[in-house]
Amino acid sequence: MPWKLILQLSLFGLAMGLATVFWIPSNVEPFLWIVIFLFCSFVIGRSGAGRPFVTGVLLGLANSVWITASHILLFDRYVANHPREAEMMQRMPLPGRLMMTVTGPMVGLISGIVIGVLALIAAKIFKRRTTFVSS
Repeated sequence: MPWKLILQLSLFGLAMGLATVFWIPSNVEPFLWIVIFLFCSFVIGRSGAGRPFVTGVLLGLANSVWITASHILLFDRYVANHPREAEMMQRMPLPGRLMMTVTGPMVGLISGIVIGVLALIAAKIFKRRTTFVSS
């Protein structure tokens, strides 16, 4: 497994975890994630790493660790800057921090599957180009 690549790309998760606490509103965040997912998938696919799907899934999980930790450690600031999310947390069956702890890995797994599928597609495209060019 390309652990160094996963760690390096997961720094986007750390950056987004902190940025969403302090600066990035919820309505902008999904668009930034799309760009990050596409970039990371491109890098994984281009790297020639074996098992690009698994690499993408592990990256999604690593991102979720950074994001969940940022949001839990800076919970009061996060809630202050995200009133809509704070209101939703009031209606959840678990307290806010605990709810984040439970849902974070699930979101990480789902986003990892998306990154993994995109990385698999990118790997196939780059493999085909490499084969075509070298033939």
